[in-house]
Amino acid sequence: MIQTLNLALAERSYPIHIGSGLLDRADLLAPHFRQKKALVVSNETVAPLYLARLQASLKVAGVESFAVILPDGERYKTWETLNLIFDALLGAHCERATTLVALGGGVIGDMGGFAAACYQRGMPFIQVPTTLLSQVDSSVGGKTAINHPLGKNMIGAFYQPRLVLADIDTLSTLPDRELRAGLAEVIKYGLIRDPAFLEWLESNIEQLLARDPASLAKAVQVSCANKAEVVVADERESGERALLNLGHTFGHAIEAGLGYGKWLHGEAVAAGTMMAAELSCLLGWLDSGEVARCERLFQRAGLPVRGPALGEARYIELMRHDKKVAEGRLRLVLLQSLGRAVLTADAEESAIAEAIRLRS
Repeated sequence: MIQTLNLALAERSYPIHIGSGLLDRADLLAPHFRQKKALVVSNETVAPLYLARLQASLKVAGVESFAVILPDGERYKTWETLNLIFDALLGAHCERATTLVALGGGVIGDMGGFAAACYQRGMPFIQVPTTLLSQVDSSVGGKTAINHPLGKNMIGAFYQPRLVLADIDTLSTLPDRELRAGLAEVIKYGLIRDPAFLEWLESNIEQLLARDPASLAKAVQVSCANKAEVVVADERESGERALLNLGHTFGHAIEAGLGYGKWLHGEAVAAGTMMAAELSCLLGWLDSGEVARCERLFQRAGLPVRGPALGEARYIELMRHDKKVAEGRLRLVLLQSLGRAVLTADAEESAIAEAIRLRS
């Protein structure tokens, strides 16, 4: 069974297909190629598992494809690795109408999308996400970027794909730690805007951890539907879209402070979300029972609820590189209630430091 959502951005609208066996569906791929030539960007982990199947489908669709295989890991989300994609594109004499296909998780999707945005000032690209985190979050919405030593995703572009093809079957080979990390982004949607989904997650988290296909498909579908609504309302993150970053300002500080790749993105987001929940409690928006409810769900998902002891000053120093900083003030996504998030610059630094202390 296949579910299709449409991200409605006028002439830049595109389908999000979710289901099993989609890597073999040449009919879903064929309509999205302006030129029958493609570069598939993947990594050393994903390519041996799924590259041949994807290239076989592209061949059936009449598309000639070749591949560039990148090293695997957040620490490779850099200019140096990005240049390997440009080397492949230039070496194969790719034109502006050639399509770039990103086959992998969030790092591959982000780098592939950024390369597509830059090459000859913009070439079409397709997202084929193979991790839970990328299927529910990073493949949808057109955010592309690489990291800088001082901050995560600080260099990038908004650039929408032509198609998102989320094959649930690829989650069967995902390591347990990566699956748990993806659940952090799934839980996020319930906390920021979908209380009914939050309750469903509380009832079904064990089924998700057991990789029940129907439960995974529902989690991906509801997450993508929530994200699509937000992106359509605020594509360039001038307002509502920033709410998707619950826990991310704290979480990005964890990733940068420890060194990219030491903690997975979802692990850092989980601990960061608990810091945001503690701060929301200090501001009088959440009560201690609601903070405990968040903690229980993350713990059941096998995710950390405390960050590393970097020190409050170091956290805040790193958080000042966040993209939501405005006129020197930290703007944070906090919870006015479970299911309702807000972007605010009203939290005093002393309260932010206290929330960090409580959760690190």
